[in-house]
Amino acid sequence: MKGRQADEPIIVREGELVRDGEHAAAHETRRRLQQLAWLLDSSIPIPGTRLTIGLEALIGLIPLLGDLIGVALSSFILVEAHKLGVSRTVFLRMSFNVALEGIVGIIPFAGDVFDAAFKANQRNVKLLDDWMDRPDRAKRGSRAFLLWLLIGLAAVLGLCGFAAFVLIRWLFGL
Repeated sequence: MKGRQADEPIIVREGELVRDGEHAAAHETRRRLQQLAWLLDSSIPIPGTRLTIGLEALIGLIPLLGDLIGVALSSFILVEAHKLGVSRTVFLRMSFNVALEGIVGIIPFAGDVFDAAFKANQRNVKLLDDWMDRPDRAKRGSRAFLLWLLIGLAAVLGLCGFAAFVLIRWLFGL
């Protein structure tokens, strides 16, 4: 049989191999998203340390507008992941990362530090890579994360309700 065997990887560029079952276009999208995530999250080294920040952290220094621009840039990764057919649970987890970074980023200074440390874009590209390499495992991990997130939110809401009940009883002397 002449030509490429079914289990052979495809060479996209010299030294770059496409994983089994992955199309060259999907491989190129993954590469571009990894590069974008690095640019947004880790492209600028902080002198004298091993720490890095990205363009998104610098843009985030502009109050509110910078955070909105950062969320818009991060959403590009979500759009590309959706085009690649990422599962709903992995997509929700990726969306949570962007939302968390956007909401916390609104807090002056502390939000910028969180943004520089959390690196939502690199987390999301890692989730996408994990899903493309091992879809079932990534989906299970994301389901577990979302379940714990819902349990945590229910606990916080329950505690808030209980605190409100105790406060009302105390205020009205019941």
